[in-house]
Amino acid sequence: MWDDAKAIWWFSVLDIVGVLRGQDDYTKNRNYWKYLKTKLKRENAQLVSRTNQLKLTAADGKKYITDTFDYDGIIELAKSFPSKQANRFIDWFAHSIDSIDGKSKSKAYALFNSSLLNTIEVGTVKGLQQIHAYLFGGLYEYAGQIRTLNITKSGFQFAAARFLPETLNKIEAMPESTFAQIADKYVEMNIAHPFLEGNGRSTRIWLDLILKKNLKLCVDWSQVNKHQYLAAMRKSVSNPKPIKDLLQHALTAKINDRETFMKGIDYSYYYEQEDIVTGPDHP
Repeated sequence: MWDDAKAIWWFSVLDIVGVLRGQDDYTKNRNYWKYLKTKLKRENAQLVSRTNQLKLTAADGKKYITDTFDYDGIIELAKSFPSKQANRFIDWFAHSIDSIDGKSKSKAYALFNSSLLNTIEVGTVKGLQQIHAYLFGGLYEYAGQIRTLNITKSGFQFAAARFLPETLNKIEAMPESTFAQIADKYVEMNIAHPFLEGNGRSTRIWLDLILKKNLKLCVDWSQVNKHQYLAAMRKSVSNPKPIKDLLQHALTAKINDRETFMKGIDYSYYYEQEDIVTGPDHP
């Protein structure tokens, strides 16, 4: 469940316990969690005190009070399970790859098969925060948080932080019935740059969700040249036509195609990588 106030995701403890135990019987997982909580309390473990109770929708469609943990709490919970299954889970959940980009990219891959994808608000600021918090949760302290500092890139200053809430409200209210309208909304969100880092990677997923919902289309990012894209985005501040043309030619109806999604993530992260400058003997 997404927490608006704290801009973080909460995860069901019983679901995680089920994964760690390889058990899908709700009653057995509930009983095991009761046992584990008692054990942890006896050991004066701080983990139990971090439990947050929320009403989550169960398999029968009704909402029940459920124990939840945030990202760090889930990692601590898994560490209390001395098993290979727990170690594999931690590797998967924490995305244990060396770089922040590598970890975030693994999360982006997992998003395709995640039920979270269907709970993300489409076209809203909150939806963009949800995406950012998922991609960078546990990697940046400010994951999902709207920035309160001014930022610049290559001499260009993005939307002033003190006006950012008002700016984002205006962007959220922009229409999104046609491709041109959606592209304009995307350009404006890029100019706003609501996060300290990770804006492009989050906003491209946000764009595809809007296109998917309203036009039953998405961008095949593998068809968008990196240097043309970056140049068009720089120009979009005063002239959005180049980026509109570039993206429109890359539209596809393969909105549920796994390969298209995965390639899109690869290219989206590739756009953020610095080019390697080589000498004349290494073209």
